[in-house]
Amino acid sequence: MKVFLFLVSLCLIPVSANAGVYKWVDANGQTHFGDRPPAKAASSEVAVKTAPTSVDAGAKERHQKMTEFLDQQQEEREARQAANAKAEEKAEKQAELCKKLRARLKFLASVSTFYNINDQGERVYVNEAENTQIREDFRAKVRKACGNL
Repeated sequence: MKVFLFLVSLCLIPVSANAGVYKWVDANGQTHFGDRPPAKAASSEVAVKTAPTSVDAGAKERHQKMTEFLDQQQEEREARQAANAKAEEKAEKQAELCKKLRARLKFLASVSTFYNINDQGERVYVNEAENTQIREDFRAKVRKACGNL
């Protein structure tokens, strides 16, 4: 793509030959012009004024379209990079959450029984069926958040 832009920009730059133009008069009195001074005659360098070159409307339009296309490509690239960065951040947060949930699940497996605290601040232990249900509910929560265990 950079090569293409370079070639297009070269086409848009006016090319002028800056080779010197020399003027001399030969032995017969004829005036000559050339790009190299003659070896046996006195010559002088002539300043050649070139007409300003104009870029045709088609070239300007092509250049404008190319510039718009490149700007659009850059915007799309930046949007993709931002989306990728956001997705990576989300994946990192999800991985951290799963790590914590799995650690909590491991802890729940090591606890023999669970309890609730009543209004008087006393522990009220739950029965075995409720223990099993608490563990299953938490496993389901981990599976839903993190996939397979």
